[in-house]
Amino acid sequence: MGDAPDHVGHRARLRARLLDDADGLADYELVEYLLALAIPRRDTKPLAKALLREFGSLAQLVSADPQSLRRIDGLGDTGIAALKVVQATGLRLLKGEFRDQPLLSSWDALLDWLRADMGPIDVERVRVLYLNSRNMLIRDELASEGSIDQSAIYVREVIKRALELGASAIILVHNHPSGSPEPSRQDIAITRDIAGAAAKLGIALHDHIIIGGSDYRSFRAMGLL
Repeated sequence: MGDAPDHVGHRARLRARLLDDADGLADYELVEYLLALAIPRRDTKPLAKALLREFGSLAQLVSADPQSLRRIDGLGDTGIAALKVVQATGLRLLKGEFRDQPLLSSWDALLDWLRADMGPIDVERVRVLYLNSRNMLIRDELASEGSIDQSAIYVREVIKRALELGASAIILVHNHPSGSPEPSRQDIAITRDIAGAAAKLGIALHDHIIIGGSDYRSFRAMGLL
């Protein structure tokens, strides 16, 4: 029998480092080992480096949509699924920090989750968090997904859904793919429209949060609500 391929010994050394000090591994090494589990008979270091070059960061890589990932030569659905497991696990861990608690008392945990989930994506999305009378999360729903520079949100649909769910309060969230979290005039106008319509029905708009990369803006903190 011939000698084992060079990458097999390298992979064993990488595993030992992972078990000893995971924080000491570079991003490409984490991706390399993850892909090695999904593609065991291949040297995955070149693919890991290519993926990080293409998507820019580990966060953007695991957040990329499957269609974009499929365009990378050598990355099949098994490897894509491995990356998406990392994303889903990370978001679920973050969400667990506030899932069973009033959101207003778990604000930092909520922001960590939103920045991890929405900061890396390059399409504008609007989400509505519906809360009960104890300010606990009832439902987190995608209200709209738009182009890279705009996304529509409809006042009537947001209020209708709040009534269907029996929500007492809502929090609006959307991202700016440009990376700047500063609210636009349109952002301010739609927020005021929703706040006014909700108030007439006894529903509070607690905040509108804009995520821009790793930064954010809170309408409440800015005095816009």
